[in-house]
Amino acid sequence: MERPPGYTLGTADQVCRLNRSLYGLKQAPRAWFEKFQATITALGYKQSLNDPSLFTKKTSSGLVALLLYVDDMVITGSDPAGIQSLKDGLGAAFNLKDLGDLSYFLGLEVTRNAKGLLLSQRTYISDLLSDHQFHDCKPVSTPMEPNLHLSRSSGSPLPDAAAYRSIVGSLIYLAATRPDISYPVQVVSQFMASPCTDHLAAVHRILRYLQGTRDVGMFFPSSGALALRAYSDSDFAGCFDTRRSTTGWAVQFGSAFISWRCKKQDKVSKSSTEAEYRAMSDVASELVWLRRLLRDLGVLCPLPMDLFVDNTSAIRIAVNPVLHDRTKHIEIHVHYIRDLVGDGTITLHYVRTEDQVADVFTKAFSKSRHWYLSSKLMLCDQHQFGGGC
Repeated sequence: MERPPGYTLGTADQVCRLNRSLYGLKQAPRAWFEKFQATITALGYKQSLNDPSLFTKKTSSGLVALLLYVDDMVITGSDPAGIQSLKDGLGAAFNLKDLGDLSYFLGLEVTRNAKGLLLSQRTYISDLLSDHQFHDCKPVSTPMEPNLHLSRSSGSPLPDAAAYRSIVGSLIYLAATRPDISYPVQVVSQFMASPCTDHLAAVHRILRYLQGTRDVGMFFPSSGALALRAYSDSDFAGCFDTRRSTTGWAVQFGSAFISWRCKKQDKVSKSSTEAEYRAMSDVASELVWLRRLLRDLGVLCPLPMDLFVDNTSAIRIAVNPVLHDRTKHIEIHVHYIRDLVGDGTITLHYVRTEDQVADVFTKAFSKSRHWYLSSKLMLCDQHQFGGGC
């Protein structure tokens, strides 16, 4: 530990003792959160056990919720007086700036009308394209070529990987509102350590796709059944380097999709059935967590929750808890879904592959198939939003 430059009081072996945390120190974020947590708890708010950044309070007129990200916050609820009381209470402890109705938050643009809400990142996409000289590029209709197989040795190594990593990092954040690019982004993100020319070409295609779809966002209708259901899929042995399968799933709340994932599995599956079974177990955990989180927000989702799968063998393994030769090597934690099916938390349903929404998270498709699945994900163009998508 060293004394600050220019500090001359005391002897050379003496240091300063801080009375408060300074901005930029490693412990500053923790000190800030502890201060905020103590303040909002004193106002009667309860911290969620399912998301530590969520604070809620039930009032006589409804519920007020606050979501915190570092020092930015979103406040919502069904009690206007309670919301104002929260603002006043926080304003007395901190120097706050009320930006009014939510329209822009961490790069996310929020647009409202009578039919619902549109969440997009149009400005973020425009800046991304401009930063990498793609603002005038020719758009393409899909984010990845069908049947494209990338491996670690695809093409020649790039002399400078910084630009590649910068673009992919930006795309990972963009995928928070663009599930239609989740699969290609997952693929190109596997080569961050040593990208090659073919990997860069795949990234450039994603940028060209965004050029033609920069106005697209996620549509959340203002009405609908308050129930959770999910779609689960996998691509067996899709990784040419490791032969691991890809998990893809999407969770729907009412008619809007609120959570999705595209990830390479951490173990090699010995069959397509096992790969599907692992994907089912993964999304089952998400369903249980989301139901608990929604309960913190005053929404009680009915049971059982529906899970749609296009593999009948995987459904039989989950429904019939019998030891098979082909399943005895699967880790115990993967059989978590059996318990959920057994206690009535989740009900499994077969869905045809043609109607499997999660298919878009496991492979690349032709233009017609890609846009058919994207439309099922409630993606909506901003220019069509006035008509309710």
